[in-house]
Amino acid sequence: MDWSSLGTTFVTLVVIMDPLGAAPIFLVLTSGYTPRQRQLAAVRAAGAAGAVVVLFALVGDAILRYLGVSINAVSIAGGLLLLLLSLEMLRGIDFEAGPGGDVALVPLASPLVAGPGAIATALVLAREHSSAGGRATVVLGILGAVVVIGLTLAAADLLTRHVSPAAVQFATRVLGLLIAAIGVELVLRGVHGAFPR
Repeated sequence: MDWSSLGTTFVTLVVIMDPLGAAPIFLVLTSGYTPRQRQLAAVRAAGAAGAVVVLFALVGDAILRYLGVSINAVSIAGGLLLLLLSLEMLRGIDFEAGPGGDVALVPLASPLVAGPGAIATALVLAREHSSAGGRATVVLGILGAVVVIGLTLAAADLLTRHVSPAAVQFATRVLGLLIAAIGVELVLRGVHGAFPR
């Protein structure tokens, strides 16, 4: 086992997936949930994000080539999804998944946690460590990062017991603005990557 690539994968993905940044957004999206529902949503979000990143680490190049899609297009699409979410948050509209939908999966697991940055990082790390042992090490690093995400989101529930509804509404507006900025940044990166000077 290559401990260096394991550590690199783990640290890089924890930083990119940003569990501390995702926790307040998770609280806003699950504000109507009971503590038990919120913990289950944390597990679903972390599991789904991990599945997406592992999938792209193992077969992402083949999927994008087959579909004729660039990582820049994935970045632009993820940014647009975040912009839609941010508009609902800024207007004070509760984000509700459609029939059979789940906010833990969309938008939290993807594109917020397993966004274009995490997907691109998994693709690059898998290319750098292309042997079977190297890929296994990358997958273990991803799984470690996913555990950190899941534990952080599950622990975020403790905050809601000490925060008033007015503070949650205020945080929703502020986070909506920040999510809009993240969405715009993803779109700009995708456009810049697709049309470099």
